[in-house]
Amino acid sequence: MDTPIGIEHLSGHVDYHEGWELQRRTHESVRTDERGDTLFLLEHTSVYTAGARTHRDEFPTDGTEVVKVDRGGKITWHGPGQIVAYPIIKLAKPFDVVEYVRTLEQAVMDVCATLGVETIRVEGRSGVWVAADSPDVPHARRERKVCAIGARVAKGVTMHGLALNCDADLAAFDHIVPCGIDDADVTSLTAELGRRVTVDEVRPLLEAALVERLAPLLAREDEAVATSSAAVAATA
Repeated sequence: MDTPIGIEHLSGHVDYHEGWELQRRTHESVRTDERGDTLFLLEHTSVYTAGARTHRDEFPTDGTEVVKVDRGGKITWHGPGQIVAYPIIKLAKPFDVVEYVRTLEQAVMDVCATLGVETIRVEGRSGVWVAADSPDVPHARRERKVCAIGARVAKGVTMHGLALNCDADLAAFDHIVPCGIDDADVTSLTAELGRRVTVDEVRPLLEAALVERLAPLLAREDEAVATSSAAVAATA
């Protein structure tokens, strides 16, 4: 089926610096219309990355290297068992960065619902969350984030994106203050469902959800509608 966004599934575990450079090249090509809107889906090698608002006391407690990046959000972890999506798309004008982030969240919430995980948004916090357990439940769990979002929009074109934990080793988050939030936890689809949910299982679901949810935000979709309307007017 034709889609308004070109899809690229990157194989293996992609080094973060290589992935970031790929984003930058693609961003420039999309901005100049040398390339159409593109969505990368991949897994990274294990790495901590930090947005500009990250505080030093949120860094890894063991001195592990952190890559400082030009996205929103604070510090997080990427690695095997986590599917990362980087939409490099030209947004219609005027564009709303908050609306864009909410659209990414909704796509992930669609995926979670398909798999049987009920998710929520948390006021004042980006990402996709699972609600806290009732205090009456033994070993009740706090609110927990299943998907982190850190986006950037430069010259009307998006970069970075989202990271959805499938069957990732969540111990990697124990060494940081994930997204600068110390009163909540991190979870995965596997932890919530009590069965292994792999990246390969989630890939096609996330691809379909992102294409569907992002299509209305595309500049080229607006252009297509305008062209169609002009053609109708000309023949009326």
